[in-house]
Amino acid sequence: MKAIKFIASLFVTVAVASATLAGNGAKAKKASTLAVDTKESKIHWLAKKVTGQHEGFISISSGSLSVDKSKVVGGSFTIDMKSIVCTDITNEEYNKKFISHITTGDFFEVEKFPTTTFKITKVAGSNITGDLTLHGVTKTITFPAKITVAGGKVTATASIPVDRTEFGVKYGSKKFFESIGDKAIDDVFTLDITLSAK
Repeated sequence: MKAIKFIASLFVTVAVASATLAGNGAKAKKASTLAVDTKESKIHWLAKKVTGQHEGFISISSGSLSVDKSKVVGGSFTIDMKSIVCTDITNEEYNKKFISHITTGDFFEVEKFPTTTFKITKVAGSNITGDLTLHGVTKTITFPAKITVAGGKVTATASIPVDRTEFGVKYGSKKFFESIGDKAIDDVFTLDITLSAK
């Protein structure tokens, strides 16, 4: 009987110790979550065509970054597609027409797809891999980024090339309209992102 009680007591002790260690391990591995500062964060876009180029800005509406031991290990952010502006077209009427053109059915259909999201799935050195959801299509992309973590603040910058045709945006692409000539628009546009979280 004493032996049975001793074994039972030993089992309980081991179980409690294991649970404590597991709890401490989980606590040690837990990353901090920092909210993206949408006022300090920004995205500059650049799109080229045969006869020139256009550029402007688009806003980040929300997001967060996960930090573990001064390293970014995860996170996500959301882009407000209705916030897009063009900065190189000075004529107000033409500017409005251009924005209407790229936000409707020919391009990004922002009424149907009001947001674009990016979720980090892997961080390897300076390379970021994640899922980009644009125009209702999700693709995995990888790009280099410069990330600094200091004083409870994270700043990340990256230049991300995006092939719009992979997300179903085909207007003016030579892949689909071979005889388009000098009206062709480059398939790839660039997002220069500055992300700040604290």
